[in-house]
Amino acid sequence: MDLAKRIEEMSLNGWPALQTILYDGWLLRLANGYTKRSNSVHPIYAHTYDLEQKIAYCESFYASHGLPSVFKVTPFAQPGNLDAKLEELGYELVDHTIVKTASLENIRPSHYEEFKLETELSPEWLAALAGMQGLSESQQETTRRMMEGLPLQKAFVLLRSQGVPVACGIVVLEQGYGGLYDIVTESRHRGQGFGEEVVRHLLWWARGQGARKGYLLVVKSNAAANRLYDKFGYQPLYEYWYRVKRQGGSSSAKRPLQGK
Repeated sequence: MDLAKRIEEMSLNGWPALQTILYDGWLLRLANGYTKRSNSVHPIYAHTYDLEQKIAYCESFYASHGLPSVFKVTPFAQPGNLDAKLEELGYELVDHTIVKTASLENIRPSHYEEFKLETELSPEWLAALAGMQGLSESQQETTRRMMEGLPLQKAFVLLRSQGVPVACGIVVLEQGYGGLYDIVTESRHRGQGFGEEVVRHLLWWARGQGARKGYLLVVKSNAAANRLYDKFGYQPLYEYWYRVKRQGGSSSAKRPLQGK
């Protein structure tokens, strides 16, 4: 559990929010509605306020920003009855996710040569990601601000095939770990091994910078992604999910969150 908590902290650092407030042991994160990770409540340690009062405060806080109230529920979320209470209050479980770790000691380098690795976010990389994920201009700007404001060592890899962007990804370094984020393959080029080459480039670079272990977050139902990470020896460490308040019988909101 100590390692899981450590990885949880690193994952919060590795994919930051633009704004964060601390409310009685809970982190309330905001990033213009882009990704649940950066626009949700993270219950990280024991609380003192009444639980329903705290949930109501969070709902009001996010509603004031035009967003749904979303809670990230981990095995160490406090209080221990939070998930049951959220379900009782009409919160739907979404994006059941596995956090996995692996050793980087035996990682092999990629021999795929049509790639570019940069240690700062570039317009070229961001444009490629936006094209592959269908990001709006607002979401691109949010991503830019999040990545440029990230004070940790990181690298961005972009793969091309005959000059066309086909896959990209990020690795963020902290405490000897390399965390993978936004591993994306363009839809028309999936199943051709580009995702594996992106991961291999990122992890080889991370190992060269001193990282000896890796972590990542992958949706449990994403069979293709889980098969990819199995190739690198990633093993489950813990699981988490989100609880999203149903609105009028559905999980929609004034401004639905985009991304995991």
